[in-house]
Amino acid sequence: MTRKKVKLAYICNDSARKATFKKRKKGLMKKVSELSTLCGVDACAIVYSPYDSQPEVWPSPLGVQRVVTKFKSMPEIEQGKKMVNQESFLRQRITKSCDQIKKQRKDNREKEVTHAMFQCLSGNISLGNLHMMDLNDLGWVIDHSLKDINMTLNNGSGSGSGTSHTSQLEAAAATGAGPSSAREQAPESSQMVTNDFEVNVGAMQRQQWFMDLMTPQEHMGFGGEDMVLPSGDNNQNGLWTNSFFP
Repeated sequence: MTRKKVKLAYICNDSARKATFKKRKKGLMKKVSELSTLCGVDACAIVYSPYDSQPEVWPSPLGVQRVVTKFKSMPEIEQGKKMVNQESFLRQRITKSCDQIKKQRKDNREKEVTHAMFQCLSGNISLGNLHMMDLNDLGWVIDHSLKDINMTLNNGSGSGSGTSHTSQLEAAAATGAGPSSAREQAPESSQMVTNDFEVNVGAMQRQQWFMDLMTPQEHMGFGGEDMVLPSGDNNQNGLWTNSFFP
């Protein structure tokens, strides 16, 4: 059974506030003791309360005085370097949460636009009813997809055919193969060149096909349902500005 989340607010009931204070004070002292024992660090705790005339200290008054003296001997800049209060701690948490939300919104937007791209390719949606920002995001995703495809094709064709062709020429030169061997290897080399040419032409055709798909034309229509993407940022400053994609 999971514990109920406690609301961080002042407890108005006197008896409940006193019980909570005693319980959490005991837990705090225990945590400080565990931290000092497990990690071998100097630590102390001083707790004042309206229920006791004297403050409760850990580990002892001499131990607290030793830790406080060590802290005061440090330069003032070093003393406040990592010091936070309730307000600054909450501000750090809010900033971190805002950054996480912004990153998650960008990831969600990229997935939505990528899904729309595949829907366009399958003919399920039309580009005619998309907003300018949606078209901008779609163009950004397509450009990056084309770069990844071209990089993969270049790496595959360059490392495969180029290396094998060079190794064959080096082997022929090392073994002293005559013209007959060169004529025997000529068809294989020409076949490799043809394959590389076909790969490059195929990549150019695919790129041109993507660009034609992005070019708005009056006769363009996919015959499926129109889909309007949710806008990533309604407060845009220009036609092609977006907080998610450049």
